[in-house]
Amino acid sequence: MKTRTIERTRLVPHTVDGVTEMVLDREKIEVPTPPRDWDQLVRAAVTIGAAVLVTISLTWTTASIGALLAVSVASVIAYGAAVAFDASWIMCMGVEWLLRYDPARAALAKKAGRWALAVSMGAVFAHGYLAGHTVVGIVGALVSALAKGGWTIAMRVHARPLDPRTQQWVAKRRAALDGQLAMIPVRRELQRGQALIEAEQRALAAVADSGSADPDQSGQSADGPDPDPQPTATGPMTIKDAVRTAVDSGIRDPDRVLAYVRKVADANAREDTVARYIRLAG
Repeated sequence: MKTRTIERTRLVPHTVDGVTEMVLDREKIEVPTPPRDWDQLVRAAVTIGAAVLVTISLTWTTASIGALLAVSVASVIAYGAAVAFDASWIMCMGVEWLLRYDPARAALAKKAGRWALAVSMGAVFAHGYLAGHTVVGIVGALVSALAKGGWTIAMRVHARPLDPRTQQWVAKRRAALDGQLAMIPVRRELQRGQALIEAEQRALAAVADSGSADPDQSGQSADGPDPDPQPTATGPMTIKDAVRTAVDSGIRDPDRVLAYVRKVADANAREDTVARYIRLAG
């Protein structure tokens, strides 16, 4: 049996002059070597091979279709657009892999990938045909087909098929979680809308308050006397004195009296306190 050497570290008691402390002790031991996992190695090799095929296909298709499109547009634009042909079915295969446990949703990506592959192969063949190399066009078109086939096989190697009941269980759990995730942006949208409504209401209320506090005085002369004279403040005043002064000056409206009291006596004067003093003063 094959073995390998590993280093093991552990805490052990060590005593010096009667004092014991826990210290690290390192020792090397021989342990059996696990058998090589050939399945995992082959699986990794298949995945790497599929990735290489896809890279080669993308490069070849881009060069071929780019040369075809460069006849009518600038080379930079032509080769940039050529990338889209193979990139389309590669992206569809990526989506198919992500939805491997949801066959109903993966079906659309699988179908779209086949159509994108057919378009890509047709464009590569068209380039070879127009260049007078029909055989080259056919062989070049098969490069994309081989790459897609290799990646399909690699996905099957990594796939974990589910039985019908487990598939239904997964679908229900995913539906419940997807519903919760979908509600996150919905709640944010509703909160933003509610915030806008509240801000609009506050703005309208402020405008209304401003209009009632400063009514239109266009019918009065600018040089005329003040229609709402304020009593003259004569030094520090209590709330009671301020109410008495306002009432003696002819101010009877509770809101105006409260505003005057808060201006000359106490900025935090309570409305019920002022109202009580107004009754006593009346």
